[in-house]
Amino acid sequence: MWITERFGIDIPVIQAPMAGAQGSALAVAVSNVGGLGSLPAALLDAERLRQELDAIRRATTRPYNVNFFCHSPPSPDATREANWRALLAPWYVEFGIDIEPVDAVPPGPAAVRQPAMAPTRESFNRALLDVLADFRPPVVSFHFGLPDEHLLAPIRGWGAKILSSATTVEEARWLEARGVDAVIAQGLEAGGHRGHFLDDDLTRQFGTFTLVRRLVAAVRVPVIAAGGIVDATGVRAALDLGAAGAQAGTVFLCCDESTTTPLHRAALTGPEGAHTALTNLFTGRPARGIVNRIMRELGYLHSAAPAFPLAGAALAPLRAAAERLGLSDFTPLWSGQNTTGCRAAPAAEILRSLWPGPGADNQ
Repeated sequence: MWITERFGIDIPVIQAPMAGAQGSALAVAVSNVGGLGSLPAALLDAERLRQELDAIRRATTRPYNVNFFCHSPPSPDATREANWRALLAPWYVEFGIDIEPVDAVPPGPAAVRQPAMAPTRESFNRALLDVLADFRPPVVSFHFGLPDEHLLAPIRGWGAKILSSATTVEEARWLEARGVDAVIAQGLEAGGHRGHFLDDDLTRQFGTFTLVRRLVAAVRVPVIAAGGIVDATGVRAALDLGAAGAQAGTVFLCCDESTTTPLHRAALTGPEGAHTALTNLFTGRPARGIVNRIMRELGYLHSAAPAFPLAGAALAPLRAAAERLGLSDFTPLWSGQNTTGCRAAPAAEILRSLWPGPGADNQ
């Protein structure tokens, strides 16, 4: 059974939730033409979540998805933070950012002041659930596993479909055992944060189509292919391999309804968009983005980066200073490996390019 029947939509495509690059407008645009639009809530507190859900409710009666992170917030580590800031200190000097001693940072040129905080990534909690319950979205998805059952039970109670990402067979089986309605097979090509939660060994993770085949053979719940899918050929290939649908994100990053910044759009549509890598520099957790200066000079994965999501705080002043000069040297340019479909066009047009025909007889 395709996700069209399971979720009450017309096109077997989910628009991937992309925190920082979209709001409710993109979700509404996709849902209104028959796909499953998604609202990313990882950067939203309860008040902003309510505002976005209210905007969706006023703009569409079609099914939509709300996505949450469900990571365990880390304990601050002053020594690790100090070492991280010391590593970044030469760039603070280069961009003329004030440097001064702070707690747990030894005196000298490596001691930089406490930077402005980067946007906080919320983990799903009771306050967010209380807002969600007022709107009862038909689909709720999670990244980094699942929240505790006491947070899931009310969602099940109003009949919402629950999805979560898996990057390995073991994760898919873990999710199935906990009652998800579908598993998103996040291939290694996918942009943004890796959804792994049982094993952080990146060498154990597969490309999208290999992962789809393995998950289809391993679990009984529907499998949704995600990663590198930017056209109708990719969607059809996923379905032919047994997937119940496809999730696409990068292809929507330059659409009219996204909030992707001009610097990010330029990278996506320029030659640099062909080179992406997994990096933990921007948040402390591996995520795929377009290679830029900090990734080239510091290395893609660095052990000094504070635990997710704390790494971004010390980078915030560098990012702001560089962006004022028109540079994306310290900006997370999240992207999947395949940027060929990125273009300025209405989201509805992009969605129809992913599924140009009805295909109802194949469901």
